[in-house]
Amino acid sequence: MVIAICTLELNIPSAASLKDKRQIVKSVIARLRNEFNVSVAEVDRLDSWQTAVLAAVTVSSDRDYAHGLMTRVALWVERTRLDCDLVDYEIELI
Repeated sequence: MVIAICTLELNIPSAASLKDKRQIVKSVIARLRNEFNVSVAEVDRLDSWQTAVLAAVTVSSDRDYAHGLMTRVALWVERTRLDCDLVDYEIELI
């Protein structure tokens, strides 16, 4: 069994308040859950209004599949979300 964790650091330049940030973050989380069937949560920088750190997690019996899924999650955020910028991401397999 493999646990794959993808930590995504996002910059949200259009957010002028925590309310704006939370609206964008909620949208990203909902879309990731629907598109990839992964668990997602905001895990850091909760009170910073222009940055967010999200973690997407999946459990699989196949190491390559889990890593590929987390890579697709990061690329999806980078390519499709115009309201936030993917600053950095890290994939960890346990």
